[in-house]
Amino acid sequence: MSDGRTEIERPLSPHLQVYRPMLTMMMSMAHRVSGVALAVGFALFAWWLIAVSAGPEAYAKVAAFWSSLPGQVLLFLFTWALIHHLLGGIRHLIWDTLHALDKPTIERLAWATIIGSTNLNLLLWIVGVWMRGSL
Repeated sequence: MSDGRTEIERPLSPHLQVYRPMLTMMMSMAHRVSGVALAVGFALFAWWLIAVSAGPEAYAKVAAFWSSLPGQVLLFLFTWALIHHLLGGIRHLIWDTLHALDKPTIERLAWATIIGSTNLNLLLWIVGVWMRGSL
């Protein structure tokens, strides 16, 4: 007969100690993190829009922040998150059509999202700086 106490020597549910990180798992996490980053970034964008409508003094403060190094880094990360999230969404849209669901193609699409978002963000910033005349 059982005494009502059973000790379980294994985890109740699988977690990071059980699974080794895979590219697709990391991409899922990156997609969620980029979504949160976009929420923060759009709140900062709303701050800029409010400053534009509030007058020259408010706009000058916001413009000074975005012109500073921390502001530029935040803008760079925001544009990367935007492009990364967009490409991840396109990847999911492809899967919704029941295409590219085999393991090698899933891996290729994950790498395409990583490489594409990085290269497109760098290209966007190079063109933006060039058009501003800073290069």
